[in-house]
Amino acid sequence: MSRLIAVIGGDARYLELIRQLQGLDNTTIILVGYDKLEQGFTGLTQMDFKDMELENVDGIILPITGTDSEGNVETVFSDQPILLTKQWFKQLKKSALVFTGMANDYLSDAAKEAGVSLISLLDRDDVAIYNSIPTAEGAIMMAIEHTDYTIHSSRVIVTGFGRVGNTVANKFSALGARVSVSASSIKDLARITEMGLHAVPLDQLDQYTEDCDLLINTIPAPVVDRQAIQQLPTHAIIFDLASKPGGTDFEYARQRGIKAILARSLPGIVAPKTAGKILADVIKHFLQKEGGEK
Repeated sequence: MSRLIAVIGGDARYLELIRQLQGLDNTTIILVGYDKLEQGFTGLTQMDFKDMELENVDGIILPITGTDSEGNVETVFSDQPILLTKQWFKQLKKSALVFTGMANDYLSDAAKEAGVSLISLLDRDDVAIYNSIPTAEGAIMMAIEHTDYTIHSSRVIVTGFGRVGNTVANKFSALGARVSVSASSIKDLARITEMGLHAVPLDQLDQYTEDCDLLINTIPAPVVDRQAIQQLPTHAIIFDLASKPGGTDFEYARQRGIKAILARSLPGIVAPKTAGKILADVIKHFLQKEGGEK
């Protein structure tokens, strides 16, 4: 039985995702929002959004950003507006799978009201852990670009010890940096110490930032606050890898003359091919399992 999958919007990493999905048996792929793409995909159909026959679609792949709060889809390779209304979702068959990178309240509510399955890829541990590798490499790239000293022997503080923070701390330590990791969990602080890194309780962060060259935040909460920034040396740089709006008081950093950069979507910037393959592997896993169950 043939499957119909529609890829709606997406950035550079979706070009690799599409190439990967082309190898699926008994699957037809249509591209929506790719009319400005210079390179073509042999054997795939490009379609205008208004021409989609939703009752025949088995899977929808939305961009990493999903939709905005009103249902608008951001398209990199098209100027045509794409608005996914709640009524649009209700035209999908109940067995359809809707994939997105991140799901906001609008998208979650629309899928729930329509009775279709919404799969938020970036919430999955496997995707997040795989994505943490190009994220860490992107942080290393930025550190090299924005400093005039080596990572080796530099003093690095990583805030957060989740899937991204763990990998970032590991990679910078492997390059010879003197890495401290700030976390709130006693379990995390013990693991940080076991790894040979310096553990810093998150509520004491401001007591350690005076000895810091690079502060890398991975926590999507206001943890790099005025007190922490106040103690930073003037040459220090903050890289905030957390989801928008980040966890840094950017205004106070600016007032102090501290360079602070919100670096989002690093996998799509640093390694779009790898990032696309990561997403495709998970989507293929869902499509190949009967009913798309986990």
